[in-house]
Amino acid sequence: MTDIQQKIDDLVNSNKITLFMKGSKDFPMCGFSARVATILNQLDIDYLDINVLEDGDIREGVKEYANWPTIPQLYINGEFIGGCDIVVEMFQAGELQEQIEKAA
Repeated sequence: MTDIQQKIDDLVNSNKITLFMKGSKDFPMCGFSARVATILNQLDIDYLDINVLEDGDIREGVKEYANWPTIPQLYINGEFIGGCDIVVEMFQAGELQEQIEKAA
């Protein structure tokens, strides 16, 4: 595991909910990141937001880490949940709320 992979692993596993996104939860910088942050904010949960635009190594490294080519990426209890489309679908089905309750 590379240093950046280890850093990502530490972030994901030391926080119950981690969102790698473009921008921040208060100021998303792309529509997909905004959609996921809006859902999480609407659920009124605490989560760590990582702005991948501030660190190119993390931006590229997280894509390898999950073997997922796009940002945003949501992790709950160290498990990769998915990107925007998956999070939206899970939220609409009530599955995301269940995952988050389990993480509490």
